[in-house]
Amino acid sequence: MKVEEKENLIGDKKHKYTHIQNNSNKVCFMFSGAGYTYDKPLFYYSTMKFIEDKVDIVHVHYNYSKNILNLPITKLAKIIINDVYPIVKDVLASHEYEEIVFLGKSLGTIPIVYQLLDEFSGSKFVLLTPLLKYDIVMEILLDSPRNFLVITGKNDHHYFAEKVEALNQRENIMVKEFEGANHSLDVEPFNTIGSISVLSDAIHAINEYLK
Repeated sequence: MKVEEKENLIGDKKHKYTHIQNNSNKVCFMFSGAGYTYDKPLFYYSTMKFIEDKVDIVHVHYNYSKNILNLPITKLAKIIINDVYPIVKDVLASHEYEEIVFLGKSLGTIPIVYQLLDEFSGSKFVLLTPLLKYDIVMEILLDSPRNFLVITGKNDHHYFAEKVEALNQRENIMVKEFEGANHSLDVEPFNTIGSISVLSDAIHAINEYLK
């Protein structure tokens, strides 16, 4: 296994990423949440599972101020896409991958929803706790013909039963929802064993979807 820390310079801005290489013809691009980084459980164990399955992994790194995070969703989406898209293109230009997976958590689902779903039609998409409170996100997801997996918790502030049910009605969308799980998919209040169980089930759901 080879791990490389890289950066892509676009204009005067550096776009950093970590490329974990297993000499594979498959790759998973991961996009973190605003405060949910790659050392957190969902990403740590997703990464471990992909390494176990001999899949290459790209951790895309970014960090935004509160001012940017508070922008309207469409403006925020443009900023994130401008940061992560060059990395995706850079990696794919230098490696011949036959299969591509995009996995995003919360904020990291935005580039998937707003651009990658359309552009990479033959790929797999995993949306961890997507930002369903935004109607435009729901509209894009419901209109998309792509096959993708949505994982969410019923105590997530972005969880809305009627919206999740609408997603569930679509044959191309797999939905996994967890009772009592919050935006980090931790079971409230402070249920350690329950949280570990949700984590295990979430990784299992990702594994089953990718098969």
